[in-house]
Amino acid sequence: MVFLVNLARVVFAPLVGEFITVFAIGEATAGAIATAVWLGSALPRLPAGWLLTRVPRHRVILGTGLVLAVASAFTATADSVLTLAFGALLMGISSGVYFVAANPLVSELYPGRVGRAMGIHGMAAQVAAVVAAPLVTLVLWYSWRLAFVCIGVGAFVVTVALFVTARRTTLPDAGAADRDLVAGIRREWKLVVVGVVILGTTGFVWQGLFNFYELYMRTKGLSPAMAKNTLTVVFAAGVPAFFVSGRLADRLPHVPYVLGIVAAFAACVFALTTTTGLLPLFVLTAVIGYVIHSLFPAMDTFLLDTLPDETRGSAYAAYSAGMMFSQAGGSSAVGTLVERGVAYDAVFASLALGLVGLVTVLGTLRALGRLPGTAASEVATGPFADPECECD
Repeated sequence: MVFLVNLARVVFAPLVGEFITVFAIGEATAGAIATAVWLGSALPRLPAGWLLTRVPRHRVILGTGLVLAVASAFTATADSVLTLAFGALLMGISSGVYFVAANPLVSELYPGRVGRAMGIHGMAAQVAAVVAAPLVTLVLWYSWRLAFVCIGVGAFVVTVALFVTARRTTLPDAGAADRDLVAGIRREWKLVVVGVVILGTTGFVWQGLFNFYELYMRTKGLSPAMAKNTLTVVFAAGVPAFFVSGRLADRLPHVPYVLGIVAAFAACVFALTTTTGLLPLFVLTAVIGYVIHSLFPAMDTFLLDTLPDETRGSAYAAYSAGMMFSQAGGSSAVGTLVERGVAYDAVFASLALGLVGLVTVLGTLRALGRLPGTAASEVATGPFADPECECD
């Protein structure tokens, strides 16, 4: 299901050119359609946290599957820009609610292997990002609408399968005591802020980088075709990153591991600003893709493994909404600076230095014992922690 949910978000990007042709629109309008799906993914996350205080997680996930099936069918029949954008918004809403409900559920299904479970879950989502462009290339032999028909049919089938599986499974009741969204957020607000600051800031840089990656590579002398292929390399490198990083997150102290990933990403981005040549750029691109995608399961493991049962769903919903909105402006910021004449190298070097400053501040707070979540996360895990142990 997570493969289909993420495919619903990323499939719009490779269809932008087709939308321009079919609906006779400009790049700005086509870009707004692609933005609608991500806006839809961000908007419902906090309301979904409230919903989870009243409805079991698996039922919310089943609901998102049905919404995705209906939204995909609606999008496949869109006959105007307005209906296409509305369909994109609905598909984004289903993904936003899904992740808020599914990530806590996955962590509670495998309490002794949170990182491994989150890694596998994230890896399935990342595969969707890799296959989106080839899938679009294939369906365009017939019609762009076929992509949404496939997603809708797949979502319905998987939702039925999940319903049958859930009925046969003893599901965890770890979130039963989480019944007050506001109280849960107020209790864990410091940890939520730490999560939003880390992933929101790093995601801000990542959004600005990957959305302009193709154009940036062209400024370094790569041909349009080669520049486009670098994006495939970035996302493909993320597939093993989710799996490996999830396992490492079970065995390493959470905070040092997360900060180490952010520092490595900052170093890679800075190195990118000084690198030229086809082979060096492709190698560094693969490293960047691996490093940044290692951060996502590590952050989820840190938060979901640290948050107590009685506030996990509420606090994670607040974190999820906060980090989505925090990173959303990365592309606009980079685009504005470049349009004003600032070189890509200067923009990304500055952003990389900003991440170094973030790591320095958070690392200092951790060393002083002032970083929320540090003690809890590092007592529960560590280099020699037994991932089979489910003790507190």
